[in-house]
Amino acid sequence: MEINGVLVVTTDAIPGYRVKEVKGLVVGASARASHFGRDLVALLRNIAGGEVKAYVELLNIAKEEAIKRMVQEAKAKGANAVIGFRLATTSIASGVAELYAYGTAVVVEKE
Repeated sequence: MEINGVLVVTTDAIPGYRVKEVKGLVVGASARASHFGRDLVALLRNIAGGEVKAYVELLNIAKEEAIKRMVQEAKAKGANAVIGFRLATTSIASGVAELYAYGTAVVVEKE
């Protein structure tokens, strides 16, 4: 996928391109807290079963924010691509989730 002019891929290479220069690790992070309304819905879903859409929305917002920050860091380093892109999440406190987007910033050129 291309985000703000930066190619972002999960693979270690991009077909049709060659890595000209490695700029290094880039990371974007986003921490999001839930609120009482979401927690109440989650509690009810936990009892009845089913997807907690409010939390899914929260994680999607955090994901987009983390990826955007990672891409900004890559651009600041002069990269036009991120290879080996990954996402990781963790709970850092009760009701707070942190999402990381990371990869290797590189300069690529068409072969």
